[in-house]
Amino acid sequence: MTTTTDAIEVKVPDIGDFAEVPVIEIHVAEGDTVAQEDPLITLESDKATMDVPSPAAGTVQRLAVSIGDQVSEGGLILTLASGDGSGAQPGVDEGQQAADIEQQEPSPQAVSETAAAAEASASAAPAAAPAAAAAAAPGDGLAHAGPSVRRLARELELDLSTIKGSGEKGRITKEDLLASLKGPAAPAAAAAPAGAGIPEIPAQDFSRFGPVETQPLPRIKRISGPFLHRSWLNVPHVTHNDEADITELDAYRKELDTAAKAEGYRVTLLAFLMKAAVSALLQFPEVNSSLSPEKDALILKSYYHIGIAVDTPGGLVVPVVRDVDRKGVTALSKELGEVSKRARDGKLSADDMSGGSFTISSLGGIGGTAFTPIVNAPEVAILGVVRSKMSPVWDGSEFVPRLMLPVSLSYDHRVIDGALAARFTRHLCQQLEDLRRLIL
Repeated sequence: MTTTTDAIEVKVPDIGDFAEVPVIEIHVAEGDTVAQEDPLITLESDKATMDVPSPAAGTVQRLAVSIGDQVSEGGLILTLASGDGSGAQPGVDEGQQAADIEQQEPSPQAVSETAAAAEASASAAPAAAPAAAAAAAPGDGLAHAGPSVRRLARELELDLSTIKGSGEKGRITKEDLLASLKGPAAPAAAAAPAGAGIPEIPAQDFSRFGPVETQPLPRIKRISGPFLHRSWLNVPHVTHNDEADITELDAYRKELDTAAKAEGYRVTLLAFLMKAAVSALLQFPEVNSSLSPEKDALILKSYYHIGIAVDTPGGLVVPVVRDVDRKGVTALSKELGEVSKRARDGKLSADDMSGGSFTISSLGGIGGTAFTPIVNAPEVAILGVVRSKMSPVWDGSEFVPRLMLPVSLSYDHRVIDGALAARFTRHLCQQLEDLRRLIL
């Protein structure tokens, strides 16, 4: 953030080890009044979607980016007049000034969004065409709405250009958004992109059947949802199920855990799963790979960074534990405790969640018998684990009680076939079943 005599220059903050990150949403227009921490733009890296908040309250003077632009740390986003209204014209109220700016100086985003409409107005004077097109097809960037309303519209997937504002000077309010969900004027579901072949689920007015409440998705789910959807559509998923006898392993784990409690950390089964996974990845390197962008080669990875799905109050996040092949169970247990706490406190950085080569999703603390985890693309496999249970197992002469752990390996069938998946999963289970193998 740079302050000049007449405005604050808001720049792209530290976004981790990323450059040329595309701008996918702009939440403000020139003339809008914003509060500190209001979202200004949304960036999308190959790992996460992130909002850039306003560093101060004020009025947007000039937008320096438009949708589709690629930005890096330090790049100019916009200039912001200070919150005392120093950027306002004397004798003109804020709302009128915002309207004047929107009509007289359309942002690059607005010009781009309305170019088609401007070309269609062949009879209009060239100088007046952009403004006339903006009035005819305003789009979200020119809709008269505050940042909080724009944010809610994005969460509800509503097109602001289709909503008539009831506020002063036609400003769109929160009530206008909620009303658009209930009435017959609710916007129809967007058609699938050309060639996608996947029709949208039609919108419904659920209030016709009984009381309803609209509750925006938590931020983490809004961010992760599109990535999960993309993976499910692009990766041909197959899931292989197996189970491991962890009777001896769990007894040993409990001994370690008892000693660890005195030192302030816990030893869970997850640390052993990570070690077993690395052993299997070393044995079957194709599972520790990614498809090349051209889909004609494998990129084999010589590092073993394991992503761990962590349940937080806001949703599921996947921090990455690096160099698992170089760490023992004790070191991994301590690191897992630390990273899980940072995840629950919302203190993970972009670097903390990048670079994984394989992922483990454990529901053991909750329950279940099996499930199909979604591959964390561009990885090619993910291990799902549910709660272990005592089962009668035939030992050749009689049934004996054994503690069995169900595991589920979901994989990209373009890279991993059924035989490889079965061998990988069996190797992993054998590591868990024999402590001598696991510590080698």
